[in-house]
Amino acid sequence: MSQPLRLGIAGRGTVGVGLIELLNAQADVLTTRAGRPLVVTAVSARSQRDRGVDLSEMAWCDDPVALAGRDDVDLVVELMGGEGDPAKALCLAALGASKSVVTANKALLALHGTELARTAEANGAILGF
Repeated sequence: MSQPLRLGIAGRGTVGVGLIELLNAQADVLTTRAGRPLVVTAVSARSQRDRGVDLSEMAWCDDPVALAGRDDVDLVVELMGGEGDPAKALCLAALGASKSVVTANKALLALHGTELARTAEANGAILGF
C-alpha cells in the first residue's frame, strides 16, 4: 500500500472535530477513494480542552503556523476561521513550503484568495476549499 497522506489540522471546533471523527469512521472508504490512507499526524487549536476526540496519536502544536513546517505533515487543513492571522499566516507558510492547503474559511478566501492562489501556484501546491 502507498504511504499515507499525513494531515495537519488547525482548528478543533465543531468542524475540526467533525473532520477527525469522519476520517476515523470512514477510514476504509477514504483509503479506497484516495488510493492511500489519510492520517492526522498533528493538530493545533487555541486550547487543548477535551472535545471528546482521542488525540493521543497526534502531535500537538501550540502555534498553528508550526504545522506548515512539520516534516510529518503533507497537507494542511485550515479550519480556524477568521480573515487574517493566524489562518492567513498558516496558509501562506504551508503553500510557501510547497504543502497543499484545504480550507473552509470563506472570509480568508474572499479577502486573500488571490494571494493564496498565487502562492500555491508559485510553489507547486494546491489551494483547495
